[in-house]
Amino acid sequence: MDPDPLRQFQRWFDEARAAGIPLAEACAVATASAGGAPSARMVLLKAAEARGFVFATNYRSRKGRELAENPKASLLFYWHVLGRQVRVEGSVEQVDATESDEIWLARPRASRVSALASAQSEPVASREELEERVAALARELDGREVDRPEWWGGYRVVPDELEFWQHRDDRLHHRFRYRRRRDAWSIDELQP
Repeated sequence: MDPDPLRQFQRWFDEARAAGIPLAEACAVATASAGGAPSARMVLLKAAEARGFVFATNYRSRKGRELAENPKASLLFYWHVLGRQVRVEGSVEQVDATESDEIWLARPRASRVSALASAQSEPVASREELEERVAALARELDGREVDRPEWWGGYRVVPDELEFWQHRDDRLHHRFRYRRRRDAWSIDELQP
């Protein structure tokens, strides 16, 4: 294992992509309300860097509201073909506007229009109503740039702990936990 968990993650992530795993950047993000009620959903990793792991969403969504109440999260990457998973736990912060703009502009235009038209996590009267709203907004924005709204952007999970898990058929899996200790990382091997 690399002494730096972010380099170790990048190595495993690169190996998952090289293995042709579809959406190797997909991960479950778990949040909790102020009262501790957990929820999890899938998101796409936008960056894994020295400062942490970045994903993006509507700040008004359920996960956005939960992160405002309780700015801690866990990410879970699972690459079945390689028998590997990585768990990341830490505090969460919003990325700056420039980074959020870059993530927004990297999305396909249709995805940006859909994000603008959807009040994520809120009920909708019908699917037809939502699709009509998207179509109307697409017509309105035809020929114009689809700017990022202030209520959409990136979050960075700043890790305090990461766990790397490697499957073994005999269930004697390899598990290594990294914990942040001031400016360094400690590594423990865990029993399966």
